[in-house]
Amino acid sequence: MAFSTQDVIPLSQARANLSELADQVKAGTEKIVTKNGESYVALIDAARLDYYHQLERERIHLLILEDARRGLEDIAAGRTEDADAALARLQSARPAKSRSKRG
Repeated sequence: MAFSTQDVIPLSQARANLSELADQVKAGTEKIVTKNGESYVALIDAARLDYYHQLERERIHLLILEDARRGLEDIAAGRTEDADAALARLQSARPAKSRSKRG
C-alpha cells in the first residue's frame, strides 16, 4: 500500500485527533505516526493486523514444509548421519566459552 503525505502524522497531531484517525484507519487507510520527525508507530485496522499475523503463520508453515521436503530428499539420497554423532560433532565445533556457560 502506498502512503501519501496525509498518511504521515506527527505524534502530537495523532494524540489530538486519535478518534478521527481511528475512523480513517477503520475506513481503510493506514497511518504512520512520527516522533521527532522519525517513523514511530503505525495505525492499521485490527482486522488487517489479524490478516498480517495469519500470513506470517502461513509463511512459517511453508518454511517448515520446505525444511521437511529437503530432509526427505536427503534421506532418499542417503545423506544421513547418526543423531548422537551429529550432536557430538556440533558440540565439538562450538567455542569452549559457550560450552562452559551451559554447565
